[in-house]
Amino acid sequence: MATIDAALKGARLRAIAALRRFSGDLDQAEDAFQDAAERALQHWPNDGVPDNPTGWLIQTGKRRLIDIARRQQRQTQLTEEPAAETDEPNLSAIDDDALRLIFTCCHPALSEDAQVALTLKVIAGLSAHDVALAFLIPTRTLEQRLDRARRKIRTAGIPFAIPQDQELPERRNAALSVIYLIFNQGYSARADGLIQPALCAEAIWLARNLLRLFPGHAELTGLLAMMLFHHARHRARQSATGAFVPLAEQDASLWNTTLINEAQALLDHVLGKHAPGPFQTQAAIAALHCANDPQGTDWAQIAALYDILEHQLANPVVSINRAAALCESGDPEGALAVLEHAQSQANFENYGPFLVNAANIHSHLGHPKRSRAYMERALAVTVHPAEREYLAARLPELSEQKLDIT
Repeated sequence: MATIDAALKGARLRAIAALRRFSGDLDQAEDAFQDAAERALQHWPNDGVPDNPTGWLIQTGKRRLIDIARRQQRQTQLTEEPAAETDEPNLSAIDDDALRLIFTCCHPALSEDAQVALTLKVIAGLSAHDVALAFLIPTRTLEQRLDRARRKIRTAGIPFAIPQDQELPERRNAALSVIYLIFNQGYSARADGLIQPALCAEAIWLARNLLRLFPGHAELTGLLAMMLFHHARHRARQSATGAFVPLAEQDASLWNTTLINEAQALLDHVLGKHAPGPFQTQAAIAALHCANDPQGTDWAQIAALYDILEHQLANPVVSINRAAALCESGDPEGALAVLEHAQSQANFENYGPFLVNAANIHSHLGHPKRSRAYMERALAVTVHPAEREYLAARLPELSEQKLDIT
C-alpha cells in the first residue's frame, strides 16, 4: 500500500494538470483525479502499479470526464478529442501542464492566503481539514476561501498558461514565495503541534517538482537546500514526550544525514556561480546549523550571513535573527544594538521570537529585571504548550541561562 500511495502522490500534480487542460475546469479535473485514484486503489493491489501510473490515471480520469460530458450533452466543451486508451501521454506536454497548474494557483490576481491554500489543496493534495489546521481556521472558512479562489480563476479568466518571457521571473518568484510560506506553515510552532513534518515534506516535494521544470535555477535550488537542511533536524526538535528541544540540546544522531548531504550538494552546485539571493543565503545559514555538533555551531559566521541577508531582504525579522547570532557569538552589546534598531522599525510587542531574544540578550548583559520582564511577556504570547513549558522552566534561572529556540 505504501508503494501505491507513493505512486499516487508522485502522479498527482501532472495528472490533475493534464486533466485540467482536457476539461478546462479545475474542479472537474480534481474530481476526475480523485475518481481515478479510487479506481487505482481498487485495481492496483491485485494488478500491480502500472509502469506509467501517471498515464493510467490521466486516461482513467479522461474517461470519467467524457462520461460526464456525454450525460450532460456538453461534449463540445472538451478542449481535445480523447486519446486512445493505449496511447502514452506526451511527458513533455504533461510537464508543461504541471507548470501551468502551479502558475494558475500562484496567480497574482489571487490573494496570498488564497494562493497558499489553493496550492496546498490542489497541488499538494492536502484535505480541506488539514489545510484549515495549517491556517488555524475552521474547515468551513477554508472551504469558502477555496471556493472564492476557484470562482476568481473562472470569472477573471486567469489563463491556464505558462507566463510570457517578460512575466516569467516575477511569476516564478511568486511560486517560490508560496512554497516558502507552505514550509514555514509546517516548520513554525502551532497550537496543535510543534511542527508539522508532513506539511514541510509537501513544500519540499513542490520545490523538487518545480526544479525539474527550471533545472539549475539558483534561487529555487537554494530554497530546496534550505528546506532540506531544516527538515533534516525536525525529529530532534521535539522529545519523545513532546517537549521542545533547543538547538544546543539536540541529539545530532537524530538528524537525517541523507537530507543534509543532498542539501549540501545542491548548495555547493549554485554557490559561487551566481550572485547569491536570499534563499541561497538562508540555505548557507541552515548549512552551518547542520555542519557540526550543535555545541560547535559557528555563530560568528551565521551572524555575518544574517548581515548579508539583511541587505538582501531589509526585513526587521532578519535583524532579530542576526541579533540572536551575535549574542551567541559573544557580542551581546552588538546584539542589543541590532535588536533595538529592529524594534524601531516594527511593533514586536506580541512577537515571541523578539521577546525571547530580548530576554536572552539582557540576561547575557546582566540585566535580570529586564530579562525577566521580556520573558514574562513572551510567555503571555506563546501559544504552543511545549514552548511555554520550556520558557517557563528557564524563567527562574534567567539571569544566567541562555535561551535557544532555534
